[in-house]
Amino acid sequence: MVFRKLPGASGMGLRLSQKFVFLLFLSGLVTLCFGALFFLPDSVRLKRIFLSKTETQPVTAGSGSENDVREHLKRPKDQEHPRGMTSAKGETSTKLKSLSRKPPVSHEVAEERLAGGKAQEDLTVPRSKTESATSSDDGASSDTFSYMKFKRCLIKPPLGRDNGKPSDPETDERREKVKEMMKFAWDNYKHYAWGKNELRPLTRNGHIGNMFGGLRGASIIDSLDTLYVMGLTEEYNDAKEWVQTSLDLNSNGEASLFEVNIRYVGGLLSAYYLTGEELFKNKAVELGEKLLPAFSTPTGIPRGVINLGSGTSWSWGWASAGSSILAEFGTLHLEFVHLTELSGNPVYTEKVMNIRKLLNKIEKPHGLYPNFLSPVSGNWVQHHVSIGGLGDSFYEYLIKSYLMSDKMDDDAKKMYYGALEAIEANLVQKSPGGLTYMAEWRGGILDHKMGHLACFSGGMIGIGADDGAPEKRQHYLDLAAEITHTCHESYTRSATKLGPEAFRFDGGAEATATRLSDRYYILRPEVIESYMYMWRLTHDPKYRDWGWEAVQALEEHCRVESGFSGIRDVYTTTVSHDNMQQSFFLSETLKYLYLLFSDDDLLPLEDWVFNTEAHPLPIIRKSCLQDEATQDKTVSE
Repeated sequence: MVFRKLPGASGMGLRLSQKFVFLLFLSGLVTLCFGALFFLPDSVRLKRIFLSKTETQPVTAGSGSENDVREHLKRPKDQEHPRGMTSAKGETSTKLKSLSRKPPVSHEVAEERLAGGKAQEDLTVPRSKTESATSSDDGASSDTFSYMKFKRCLIKPPLGRDNGKPSDPETDERREKVKEMMKFAWDNYKHYAWGKNELRPLTRNGHIGNMFGGLRGASIIDSLDTLYVMGLTEEYNDAKEWVQTSLDLNSNGEASLFEVNIRYVGGLLSAYYLTGEELFKNKAVELGEKLLPAFSTPTGIPRGVINLGSGTSWSWGWASAGSSILAEFGTLHLEFVHLTELSGNPVYTEKVMNIRKLLNKIEKPHGLYPNFLSPVSGNWVQHHVSIGGLGDSFYEYLIKSYLMSDKMDDDAKKMYYGALEAIEANLVQKSPGGLTYMAEWRGGILDHKMGHLACFSGGMIGIGADDGAPEKRQHYLDLAAEITHTCHESYTRSATKLGPEAFRFDGGAEATATRLSDRYYILRPEVIESYMYMWRLTHDPKYRDWGWEAVQALEEHCRVESGFSGIRDVYTTTVSHDNMQQSFFLSETLKYLYLLFSDDDLLPLEDWVFNTEAHPLPIIRKSCLQDEATQDKTVSE
């Protein structure tokens, strides 16, 4: 460095005393500058320039051929999640401890794992105080969820005036039969498969599978609210005790983000809202934290598979070009919004709102949402559209997000009715025999097939009928009734009076399966789900009659000595059982049947929406909760 000469300096440079004074001045200046960077307000961005940040860039999963893709099921057959021979893994978990107390604005999840395996609170959001609350606490702090305030904001008691007991003796007898079926299924699960995920009723043992990342007790978590609503108190208490003593969330295996969310998180949330037991809330929030690393992608669209221990996530090996699945990343909103409500942590809502923001931004072919989206580029991978497997519950969660927000979420409303308009224009078809059905769309070519999973859409269109354009209300109710009728026909046209996995409307076939691979029934709920909604909306007795037909068919063909089992071919009365009592049979099929034969004030739709696993979640009435908080503050003052 060349110094300008100072007075008293020789031609060779500065004197020793002058050098000392100059260096002292220079060091003070440097200290002052760096002190300003680190200690003055609003210096976070400057800190990031100087503080190194290590990220692991997500690796795009390998692409899979369309021919390798087995039809995505909301709950896969034989409990193995559909995928190819291999899963392409990509490291996505970022272990960064943020210095900012502000809510995160990026897609990254700042997390740090404690030695015990539990996720530490992200320092970028306020720490939740719910762990210290009790179910009877009115909640003194604004960021603490108050169960008592929540209950006061319900319009009706969750269990109705008399637990939904119908006045008609025949209907009450049918309801009691469904309750007996639930107790029979539960008792056999408890006896032969306690703590496992499902019961294998023929071999009388338990099944674990690889869908839940090492989590256990799927049938227990899925049954909590069903047991409680049916008044099976002893069985409910056994389930609660297992959650308290044996539900270990520190697993270390590959889990379906979608399945863990709808079954475990949804089941625990529902159990908390119905009972006020803090145990369920704390477990739900703890598990929710473990799902956050799946969102650490360039777009914020989560990958489908996550290791709950390490936070590593990747796409299903069978998913085209490492894509994420519409029905998976689109079926998180209800549960994640409630996780924010209970924890006070906005990150959950931010994650799902980011998904919606991206979907609104990208172009939709003919207004339709294809089933495959790249979590890296944010672009559609294929133009395959289905209201059944791969797409189904995305649409369901749009209208239910609107309803759950106390009809304040206008963005969800706009997306839902826009999607429904595109579906009507492109997918809704009428068969030569007069049956209305939802076809699938493959790059502009219709596939005249409707899956059992798509039969939920009758109920979905029904519950959304009131909030569309007023002149279309009756049209939507009629469309809902027509689709539900078609799905009922798929049942009545089989020998067992149970519906196949998929049925077609081509080659002379109408509402019947034409392929051997589509003839099975695995205790699915979607048709009965639509019966329940249509009964609540119309009180047409045919829906209860159709539900009773299903009860009789289940009893005759699916009930075995030690539980209930799916069957491999609905078109023969000499049935072959698949040896699996699915957890969703306890959570959905039997719950919807019970509600079908109950009065409408049992889990009234004015207060509750059901997630896609039939776990009831309450409508969030922000204005009421805020009024309650204001009143409490006034009283305390």
